[in-house]
Amino acid sequence: MKTVNMHEAKTNLSKLVAAAAKGEAFIIARAGKPLVKVEPIAPEDPRRLGFLIGKGVVPDDFDRMGAEEIAKAFGR
Repeated sequence: MKTVNMHEAKTNLSKLVAAAAKGEAFIIARAGKPLVKVEPIAPEDPRRLGFLIGKGVVPDDFDRMGAEEIAKAFGR
């Protein structure tokens, strides 16, 4: 893994970030001591949204379920 000093990181930040976004992580050091590691953020799993589709059933009267109990609770 590439290590760059603080001055080089400031001077070439755009290039370093572009490389990191492509998977080339690097370390920024000060006086030869590693301070931080810069690495790409893993993309979110595109399958996450809607992962329960088809796993359950919503009753036809879902929007009316418990209507009588709710009406009684509010004195209607």
